[in-house]
Amino acid sequence: MSKLYRFIIVIIVMALCFIFLLPTLRWYFFVPAQDKAIALQTREQIKEYASRESLLDLQALQDAAKENGSIPQNVAFTEGLAKKIQKDNGLPSPAEWNAAAVLSVFNSRQEALDAIENYHRQRVFDLKDLQSNAVQLGLDLSGGMSIILQADMDALASRLGHTPTAEDRNDAVNRALEVLNNRIDQFGLTEPVIRRQGDDQIYIEIPGAADPERINGIIMGRGSLAFHMVDSEATTAFNTYYQSHPADTFNSQDELIDPSIIPEDCVVRGVYTKDQYGLDEFQRYTVLKKTVGLDGNYIQSAQVERNNLDGKPEVTFQLSSEGGDIFYELTSANIGKPMAIVLDNRVKAEATINSAIRDSVMLTGFGEEEAQNIALTLRTAALPVELEVLNQQSIGASMGEDTIRQGLYALIGGLAAVMVFLLVFYKGAGINAVIAQILNIYLMFAVLSAFNFTLTLPSIAGFILTIGMAVDANVIIFERMKEEMRLGKTRKAVVEAGFDKAFWAIMDSNITTFLAALFLSQLGSGPIQGFAVSLAVGVVSSVFTSLFVSHLIFDFGTDVMHSKGVSVSWRMKANDKERIKALSDSGLIKGAAV
Repeated sequence: MSKLYRFIIVIIVMALCFIFLLPTLRWYFFVPAQDKAIALQTREQIKEYASRESLLDLQALQDAAKENGSIPQNVAFTEGLAKKIQKDNGLPSPAEWNAAAVLSVFNSRQEALDAIENYHRQRVFDLKDLQSNAVQLGLDLSGGMSIILQADMDALASRLGHTPTAEDRNDAVNRALEVLNNRIDQFGLTEPVIRRQGDDQIYIEIPGAADPERINGIIMGRGSLAFHMVDSEATTAFNTYYQSHPADTFNSQDELIDPSIIPEDCVVRGVYTKDQYGLDEFQRYTVLKKTVGLDGNYIQSAQVERNNLDGKPEVTFQLSSEGGDIFYELTSANIGKPMAIVLDNRVKAEATINSAIRDSVMLTGFGEEEAQNIALTLRTAALPVELEVLNQQSIGASMGEDTIRQGLYALIGGLAAVMVFLLVFYKGAGINAVIAQILNIYLMFAVLSAFNFTLTLPSIAGFILTIGMAVDANVIIFERMKEEMRLGKTRKAVVEAGFDKAFWAIMDSNITTFLAALFLSQLGSGPIQGFAVSLAVGVVSSVFTSLFVSHLIFDFGTDVMHSKGVSVSWRMKANDKERIKALSDSGLIKGAAV
């Protein structure tokens, strides 16, 4: 490969790494602490924040308009909102944008409130996206949450129809562990610790800000995902009654005051959809058959596909063989009737049965986002046993800050010691190795950010270890170069031979280390897995910088700087130099590099 192509590859890699690191740099160094705190709040808190800020901003704008003044600095963004509305409507802009001009763009106070609230909501959600794309800190560095979940054996008995045996309980908890692990992957939670505790408890640690919304994501659908048939006639009758008796239909526990208004084999459930904040928003009531048509545990997979004719999203899911038989019997007897997907006593979706279905089910009539939410619910919501939060604790990050500081000191101290060693023992070649080491650290953190790995104390230890391994590669190369120098070869020949002869020695040691790290990452969990992943990333990065980047730097010195010799050691003995010079003078070696 030519030097130009190698140089282009290095530039491309560096540019990609910068793109990968950009979210991390922006989140940790350019986002104010106040905005970070807002972005890490729950969706309910974000909704309250956006609503409150929109009221304050509109009041400030109205106060300024009464004085015929300019737009206040804290609501300067409203000018951009107004300009966009004018442009979308094809209307000309006023000669001067002041507070009154901005308000005149909106047709009503509510429209202005909605536009300002949308701005605040989008800004916070953009910060949430930025945080999710940045390097995450582990529980030992950033704090987080620890949760103990209790399996509800009474609910399991009710579901099974008999008192669960020890085997039933053990199987239910083990399957719940498996489902929770799948949910953690689906919801993007990074490097949690999840393990069984005792006979009927599950212990979870989630790194990051103490956000209860993450817990809701994990235990979403505590086992009550099911399909129920809708009683259309009873629904119509109930809604007619409810419109006439809105205040005395339900008691304080949301139970019917007069159960006789619906058939005995039916229950009333609310229909909910997601609002702009991703929160459940009540739409209406519907009446369902009490009998569960199909339990969610029979669902094996679910995904969103596109209709071949109109391109609209469709939710398809696969059932187990037993579930397919149950669902075929259910759908065969209810063609043309509506069926509801119920999660935690909330109706998430309704669909009409068009034909008998056995193992592959298709749901239509949803938007893209709603379809994705339903597919995610179907994949992750069904648990073999209901789980309740027995204990939930927030772990502060104060100790984590000290740990981060100590880890950074160790990283910087180790890197500084390595650099000093390289400069003292290998002179000019040491500068080459130092540059490669700095790029090595840069590449490691870029990969960490690109794949949303979690930075923990063991991960930092893995990075520090790879620094030493990278130095080992440089030492092997430099020692081979010195051997070639003693033969009186030219700089170009010394560099080429040094890298060629060191190549397999470096590759063998790094491949074995990489394989060991790979096995650790697959077989280990928690801190061990974090250490293994960082070690594997560091091995690949150090090989690239030692064999590829460092070689390119030497070639740059030869071809561009026109260097004749290789500054690789303070310890070149005088008799070595004299022997090389004698060989050169005798004509046995040409162009000896001393």
